[in-house]
Amino acid sequence: MLFRNRFLLLLALAALLAVLSLSLQFFHLIPVSTAKNGVSSKSRKRIMPDPVTEPPVTDPVYEALLYCNIPSVAERSMEGHAPHHFKLVSVHVFIRHGDRYPLYAIPKTKRPEIDCTLVASRKPYHPKLEAFVSHMSKGSGSSFESPLNSLPLYPNHPLCEMGELTQTGVVQHLQNGQLLRDIYLRKHKLLPNNWSTEQLYLETTGKSRTLQSGLALLYGFLPDFDWKKVYFRHQPSALFCSGSCYCPLRNHFLEKEQRRQYLLRLKNSQLERTYGEMAKIVGVPTKQLRAANPIDPMLCHFCHNVSFPCTGSGCIDMEHFKVIKTHQIEDERERREKKLYLGYSLLGAHPILNQTVDRMLRTAHGSTEELFTLLSAHDVTLSPLLSALGLSDARFPRFAARLIFELWQDREKPTEHSVRILYNGVDVTFHTSFCQDYHKRSPKPMCPLENLVHFVKRDMFVALDGSSTSYYDACHKEGV
Repeated sequence: MLFRNRFLLLLALAALLAVLSLSLQFFHLIPVSTAKNGVSSKSRKRIMPDPVTEPPVTDPVYEALLYCNIPSVAERSMEGHAPHHFKLVSVHVFIRHGDRYPLYAIPKTKRPEIDCTLVASRKPYHPKLEAFVSHMSKGSGSSFESPLNSLPLYPNHPLCEMGELTQTGVVQHLQNGQLLRDIYLRKHKLLPNNWSTEQLYLETTGKSRTLQSGLALLYGFLPDFDWKKVYFRHQPSALFCSGSCYCPLRNHFLEKEQRRQYLLRLKNSQLERTYGEMAKIVGVPTKQLRAANPIDPMLCHFCHNVSFPCTGSGCIDMEHFKVIKTHQIEDERERREKKLYLGYSLLGAHPILNQTVDRMLRTAHGSTEELFTLLSAHDVTLSPLLSALGLSDARFPRFAARLIFELWQDREKPTEHSVRILYNGVDVTFHTSFCQDYHKRSPKPMCPLENLVHFVKRDMFVALDGSSTSYYDACHKEGV
């Protein structure tokens, strides 16, 4: 009995010490080794936490980590899931480019030293990275639509240029492509082995980061593809509006939205104090610091685990970053509530959705062309798309975000077609404004193609003012 009591006492004492040790580590009262990849935990460059689960309240650091989208183990996804009697007949992929070097620089500070050459022995690693570089080096004579034929096919600067795709960005889309290959080609046989140029539709804006992201995904999807069968079209507009870009009411909504952003910033005294502190550190007026959009370069430091810049007057630090990132999150929340961005999104996203629906209808009517569509774009492309679809709670597009439309044919009723919408691997079909009610009424696992067609051809305009019947009419409506 005495031995048993002593044993229980020792067990309780051990548990108490374990809890105390974890508590001390949590509050940073004792050092914890975070050595990773051979880098000491004492290195000043280790600024990235490692959350395991989503926090119960909005955490700017957690949100920033999601935005970085650091390549890791293969993610689980819901692409390609359907009952056995459905056949996949076309896939339409919209991506944001992968991780990039900043577009802006914090005044009077040293730019982060990020290497934009592709080195297989450097992290992040992908087993196809070396083969990707080799294949890209063979494509210099490819015939892409101008001005794409003048852009480099992969990043190659020892010190990244502004806006250049990084190795992280390439690996992100190699992973995306490989994931889609496993699902759409190996499982569903979307394309035949002898696929033709006509069965692909590839389009990108005129930035090297979008072309290179598209090529990385395509290489993961179709390794060692035949350069003669691949043709990228150039899209001058980030909205992919082609010949339908002139829309006065869309611009009106955008101006209203920008005014809302400005007023929200004025109300945030903590944000203004933070900009003021940072301006003093770098020795410029607050207005100049704010105009430099410091969150963009700070996210690069954060995503690449590089310390924020310092001067003789001090250092920009994580607290500054948290304040600005928190304001970003608040801005996104208010944007959803005010609905001004929705008006902009419905008009901004209509041309690209209309093109997608037309492709789906051609496939449903028997066309075997454009079975796999890839549009390589920007956050300002995907964000209005998500909003227009009614996915207001979706997170802002991270690096290498993907939005996918799947078209399925019912083998038991071949004239019936259905769609699935997926955002970063999550099935959001029944969160869309055109399929929420259908899901409540029907047990079917997918949304009828007709619902999407009616939404794009009619209901998008009804959501704006209730009277417009066409994109042109809605764009030129007065007094809205």
